[in-house]
Amino acid sequence: MVVCNSSVLIALSAIGQLDVLQKRCEGTKLMIPKAVWREVVEEGKGEPGAQEVATADWIEVEEVRNRAVGEVLLAQLDHGEAEVIALAQEKGAALVLLDEKEARELAERLGLKVLGTVGLLIWAKQAGLIRSVHEQLDALQEKAGFRISPELYQRVLKEAGELNK
Repeated sequence: MVVCNSSVLIALSAIGQLDVLQKRCEGTKLMIPKAVWREVVEEGKGEPGAQEVATADWIEVEEVRNRAVGEVLLAQLDHGEAEVIALAQEKGAALVLLDEKEARELAERLGLKVLGTVGLLIWAKQAGLIRSVHEQLDALQEKAGFRISPELYQRVLKEAGELNK
């Protein structure tokens, strides 16, 4: 099972690549906690991701049962990130999708396997689902306001085989 945060859903929707996430999760469940549903679908009404997530029958919304874990995580993270990590721990998720650095680092310290939007795009290129990571990164920056440092941008292109040395 995979548990996903709002930033990944919004970013991929903004560039028309939410299907990459669906394909990455084939054969497993994609879950989002209620806080992510509220952020993307309810509070984000009319924004990228709202309609796509609301109508995606392959995304399941789950309630975090262990509220205490979520409350502890709120000291460092926002509601969505806290619930994603709490739900992933509860359900024994194979993968957690997070973009924010603090949330990623905390999830990794808790023993969770983490991937973000950029990692999904690299996977999509390797799987033959997209032609160019470069094009998708540019679209993320332009359409989704996605921030990526020049160093990381270059490293990603190199990993995707789109940059010589």
